[in-house]
Amino acid sequence: MAQQEMKAANETYAGFISLFKIGSIITAVVVVGVVLLIAS
Repeated sequence: MAQQEMKAANETYAGFISLFKIGSIITAVVVVGVVLLIAS
């Protein structure tokens, strides 16, 4: 039982980290775009 719960928790954590990385990249791109718009 505990093995299954740990597997599920690890999959959830991996999914969260993946989503966080993608979100960080998208946020960085948007920030650069806004800074370029403001600078011009």
